Amino acid sequence: MSDLRADCAACMGLCCVAPGFARSADFAIDKPAGTACPNLSADDSCSIHAVLRPRGFSGCTTYDCFGAGQQVTRHTYAGAATWRSHPESAGEMFRVFAVMRALHELLFYLDEALRLTRAGALHDRLNLAAADTDRLTRESAAALDGFDVDALRERVVPLLRAASERARGSAVGRRTPQLPRDLVGHDLRGADLRGADLRGALLVGADLRGALMQLADLTGTDLRAADVRGTDLGSTLFLSQLQVNASRGDERTALPAGLERPPHWPRATPA
Repeated sequence: MSDLRADCAACMGLCCVAPGFARSADFAIDKPAGTACPNLSADDSCSIHAVLRPRGFSGCTTYDCFGAGQQVTRHTYAGAATWRSHPESAGEMFRVFAVMRALHELLFYLDEALRLTRAGALHDRLNLAAADTDRLTRESAAALDGFDVDALRERVVPLLRAASERARGSAVGRRTPQLPRDLVGHDLRGADLRGADLRGALLVGADLRGALMQLADLTGTDLRAADVRGTDLGSTLFLSQLQVNASRGDERTALPAGLERPPHWPRATPA
């Protein structure tokens, strides 16, 4: 299975060149897609990595390529070509990176779904989907350039939903509340969200301190600036490092195995 954790030292700085971003609270400058960030060094490292947030680049600290960067650098192009050394191929490299990131994100969710199902017909279908997706990550640049990830996603998402529903059905005290998708800024302190379907919900700036989150599905949930200080997220479903990085937690916040506490999270503070 492909490595789904980013290794910036093994990448050609793709995330610092391929995507574009606009001046905002997350980025101090405008940067067109396909243009190198001025903070990118010649060795493809970030020259302000240690001070990204105080310098106005908090968006960089919440980004996660799911390991796509090193896959494209080391495997797709076999470490023999970069956007610097082969500028005529840079556009293709950036497109391939976008496809690879989407494939790796799907693999992340499939890995989680396989862990939840363990055995049975659904597990077998998930395992086949994971193997097929992993095989795609090893295709040539020509095969990946322009690959229809949306079509693949349409086949995989129903399997992920089925795994989620099965897992959430075992949540103790589950009430399956009908929650609105837009929960931006909501006060959800102490809310009972056990087994809740929060897929794609907007929880930007929401206060989730003390919320019961066991087996809540957080697939694609927007947790930017969500306050999860002291909240137990350890058994939530499909929570990614990207979402963790974007939220506001502290040393008391419990995370699922495999996810890391972001270095910009402060030490515990009173609720």
